[in-house]
Amino acid sequence: MSDVVDRFVRYCAVASQSDPLTADHVPSTESQFKIAEVIADDLRELGAPDVKVDEHAYVTAHWPASEGCVELPTLGFCCHIDTAWQSWGDPVHPLIRRYEGGEFVIGQGRDGRPVVISPATNPQLEHLAGTELVTADGTSLLGGDDKAGDAMCVSLLARLKADPALPHPRLAFAFVPDEEIGHGAALLDLDEFGATFGYTIDGGPLGEFCYETFNAAEAHVRARGLSVHTGTAKATMINASEAIMRFHQLVPPAERPEFTEGYDGFFYLERMEGSCEEASADYIIRDHDQAQMERRAQILRDAVQLVNAQFGTDVLSIEIHDQYRNLADVVCLPENAHLIENARSAYAAIGQEMTCIPMRGGTDGSQLSFRGFACANLSACYYNAHGVREFVPVRELESMVDMLQALVGLYARPQTA
Repeated sequence: MSDVVDRFVRYCAVASQSDPLTADHVPSTESQFKIAEVIADDLRELGAPDVKVDEHAYVTAHWPASEGCVELPTLGFCCHIDTAWQSWGDPVHPLIRRYEGGEFVIGQGRDGRPVVISPATNPQLEHLAGTELVTADGTSLLGGDDKAGDAMCVSLLARLKADPALPHPRLAFAFVPDEEIGHGAALLDLDEFGATFGYTIDGGPLGEFCYETFNAAEAHVRARGLSVHTGTAKATMINASEAIMRFHQLVPPAERPEFTEGYDGFFYLERMEGSCEEASADYIIRDHDQAQMERRAQILRDAVQLVNAQFGTDVLSIEIHDQYRNLADVVCLPENAHLIENARSAYAAIGQEMTCIPMRGGTDGSQLSFRGFACANLSACYYNAHGVREFVPVRELESMVDMLQALVGLYARPQTA
């Protein structure tokens, strides 16, 4: 195996899901410390001089500039170490197999049924016949989101160590926990990190580039009811679960993830539970346009008022919290244009056309850009993220290390606006 594939498989085998139900502390799961230490040990073995794993499982390190580049600004990279919580993620059994075309049975699911990836749902497979893919065995997600990015960064440093003549500025790396539950790089000390611009590596197929993300918020709806015997309930019982269901019926059905694409925003019901006396529903709200975000928040507030009016009392309450903003507001400033153009040139250097997409999600860069670290998002080369059909093509993993080598070389010279 190539260096990046070896690291990727090792990292994926270390289960490290985050958990929204324990998000009151960071990291939300102890398992994230395990992958943090694995990555930190690899960085130390390569000779990174200041590897640190803090009490929140943040891994940070720097790599000194090549000769003649010491005075240039530090270039930063950020990836996350947690994997998605929405699917099975422990244990993970990564496999490398040759894909010969057509439907590909990657294993059996936990229900005993075959788990298949198919050109019908992944047309990209038509261009991958005859190549090797990394998958899990059907019983869990793989974790390419974002352990592919983690492996690429460490493999880049392995190349720079092997050939000190490769030009590059001082580099800063952050591997952060709990991105999948909205925390991400919130506690990253940017002064210590020392970079004012750079990239997250947390995107899809090779060549994908993102300087636009959703604006994001979360909404927590709570209901308080009154339980009495069903035989004497008339005009007395207040069913909290019924109130939550009435609320959900007022959320625009066409503005849900399964009916949207491109720049369409949405409301997504993440979870709900309840009884007669207590019920709750948690939503996320997404839109590329901030004005539309405010419209969506008002729709939910209005729905709460309407349901309360129907019941004649304040059964429902709602809390809405911002999570992150569209990084385009920062990356598209003239002084940050080099983030886009250098990425385009680095992709071209490996023979790959760059494809800009409006990301239907967020990255750590969505948060970091508004804290002073302007960063766009590069390919991590995973497909079907957050599910058991996830896969990563070997040749794309390897090509992205080539791309990163070209990219850091472009920053071995002063940048102009």
